[in-house]
Amino acid sequence: MHGKVLFIVTGIIVVIIVVALIIYFYRKHRLNKYYAKLDEREYEKNLITSTPIGVELSKVEPIIKNDKMEEKYEKWQKKFEKIKGEEVEKLQDMIIELEEYIDRREYKEADNKFAKLDMQLYITREHADSLLESIKEITLSEEKYRSIVIKLKAKYRDLNKEYVKHQDLYDEMQEAVALQLENIEKRFLDFEKVMAKNEYNEVVHVVKALDTMIDHMEIVIKEVPDLLLMGKQLIPKRMKEIKDTADSMIKEGYSLDYLNIDYNLEESKKNIDTILDKVRVLNLEDCMFELKTILDYMDSLFVDFEKERLSRKVYEEMGKDFAKKLKNTNESIDDIYSRLDEIKNMYDLEEGDIETINNIKKEITTINDEHKKIKNKEKKNSTPYSELHKEIEALSNKLNALEEKLDISLKSLGNMHDDELRAREQLDEIEEFLKKCKVKIRSYKLPIITDKYFIELNEANEAIVEVIKELEKKPIVINTLNIRVDTARDLVLKLYNTTVEMVKYAELAEAAICYSNRYRGVFEDIDTALDNASKEFFKGNYQKSFIDTTKLVQDIDPNLQKRLVEEYES
Repeated sequence: MHGKVLFIVTGIIVVIIVVALIIYFYRKHRLNKYYAKLDEREYEKNLITSTPIGVELSKVEPIIKNDKMEEKYEKWQKKFEKIKGEEVEKLQDMIIELEEYIDRREYKEADNKFAKLDMQLYITREHADSLLESIKEITLSEEKYRSIVIKLKAKYRDLNKEYVKHQDLYDEMQEAVALQLENIEKRFLDFEKVMAKNEYNEVVHVVKALDTMIDHMEIVIKEVPDLLLMGKQLIPKRMKEIKDTADSMIKEGYSLDYLNIDYNLEESKKNIDTILDKVRVLNLEDCMFELKTILDYMDSLFVDFEKERLSRKVYEEMGKDFAKKLKNTNESIDDIYSRLDEIKNMYDLEEGDIETINNIKKEITTINDEHKKIKNKEKKNSTPYSELHKEIEALSNKLNALEEKLDISLKSLGNMHDDELRAREQLDEIEEFLKKCKVKIRSYKLPIITDKYFIELNEANEAIVEVIKELEKKPIVINTLNIRVDTARDLVLKLYNTTVEMVKYAELAEAAICYSNRYRGVFEDIDTALDNASKEFFKGNYQKSFIDTTKLVQDIDPNLQKRLVEEYES
């Protein structure tokens, strides 16, 4: 019991010691963390104090040569003293105060102080950096601007060399260009003067002016020869070519009024004079673009001329073909229209067929009128060929569409006539087949002809009569005629096939009976069977008689049926 109590007490003591150690190390870690943050702020403060403002100010002092510079120097000195004195000391005080809060482990108040310290560090750093940058603007000015000017001088020398090398290309602009180059040289001298006086405020303006003038001169040296060449030689020459070409084409019968050539050339000449005036004062803004635009317009006119020539050639070729086609179409339509009453009397035309022909007549009249208008425009030279080409092409498409309608209409009328001729030809063929039937039926003396055969014969004769009636009608109803012809043909063919089959089996049955008679009395029941087959023969059932007879002697002569059919067909 005593040992158990001792064990529990020992465990409690160990737990207390562990908790105490955890609390101790946690507090120590938190304290170290705040001290580390404080060290970081201390380091940032030291960076600000180590800013080389004093060194840069010492560089300014020897180059003070005017009141403005001296005034600036004094302002910078005061700002530097304020930063080094008031602001840095304030930062130091805040750091010391913050350290006291950390020592007392007042972490909440420490966090607030850290926020204020960070804000003050930011403000002080900005003041120091801004001041240093302002001072360096002066201390580094000479080196910076001289580097810029050296590059500008090299660029200027290249431009001057280029100008001297091609001076003749600048024509009347030589004096203006040379004067501008002299102005640039004067600006270089101005740079040296302000640099000698350390007037760095003025240096900026001089360098900017030099940069602008040299950039402008670069454009002048590059573009002026081309502008003069285009404005004084190339475009005027192109304008003369356009004028001569236009006059020549007008004499040849082309209509070019829609191009407004005279007006546009005059306006182009005014624009060129304005552009050249701008070039003479070296105002080159948009000059190259405007001259190229004028040149593009000139080139487009040559394209229009070529388009007119090609359109005329196509129009004349298309016009000949169209006129020939229009003449043929007119003749065809006039021929149909003149015989329309006759056609109506011959055939039972539908209202739609007549209406189609009337519409075709109206459309061809409209096309003829439009063609006359196009020809009048051509004679008057009032319309460009490019437009005439489009009009004749559109009219040609109309005529093609009309020809298709006409072809369909002619085909319909032609089919009626063809159907009539075909019906008459087929009537002859049908009657010929009927004659063949009669000849065939007489070619063998049949003991009897069945009523069914006479019914088919009467149907065939009546169908032929109906065809003849339809052909004698005026006007002929083609659809009805075709039906009558088809019916008559089918019935006559049916009769012909019936006749051929009946004669064939009659001959075969007779031959089989004659052949089988030799076996009468030889085999049992053959006499009775042959008598029955003979009865079927005289009843007109020739096929049944033939089949029954050949079956009687199947065992004696199994190939009898086949042999008799082959002999008949051969």
